[in-house]
Amino acid sequence: MKILYVYCHPLPESFHAAIRKEALAGLAEAGHTVDLCDLYAENFNPVMSADERRDYHDTDKNQSRMASYVRRLRETDALICQFPVWSFGPPAMLKGWFDRLMMPGVAFDLSNPNMAVPLLTHIKRIAAITTYGRPWWNALAVGDPPKKIMTRYLPRFTKGNAKVDYYALRHMNVATQEQREAFIAKVRAAMARF
Repeated sequence: MKILYVYCHPLPESFHAAIRKEALAGLAEAGHTVDLCDLYAENFNPVMSADERRDYHDTDKNQSRMASYVRRLRETDALICQFPVWSFGPPAMLKGWFDRLMMPGVAFDLSNPNMAVPLLTHIKRIAAITTYGRPWWNALAVGDPPKKIMTRYLPRFTKGNAKVDYYALRHMNVATQEQREAFIAKVRAAMARF
């Protein structure tokens, strides 16, 4: 399977970097082809410009500034997003990736404004690998937006056909070394079975 692995963390020495290393090892062990999209390393610009917003509904123009990312999204069988939860949402860099890529002609057809038709039906799997600084009930109290984005919003573009997995380490601010290592092992095992 070809996997687009969208990674969003700015620090190469972070806990997320350790998770990514093991997740990629698990995917390699399973024999998958991985396209690593490291948003910070690629200097992805998450800001939609005024011209891009004006061209958003024009499918002849809206993809021109994002052509390489559009190609990568269209060529994948599965999408994995790895990110920390900041302020009870995904980092701005990843949110900008969603804003700029989930557009008419790429993620959905809006020929009939009354009905958006999903266009990412080739994506068979979606997974999130994430960490929260606070306990699960804090996220629940605000509706857990990152979980909803990954498990409800993105699958809509696959016509609901993608199997979705959500791997989260919550209350990381007080997680022990053993808990962190167990989470990394869980993620690696899950990716080896992906």
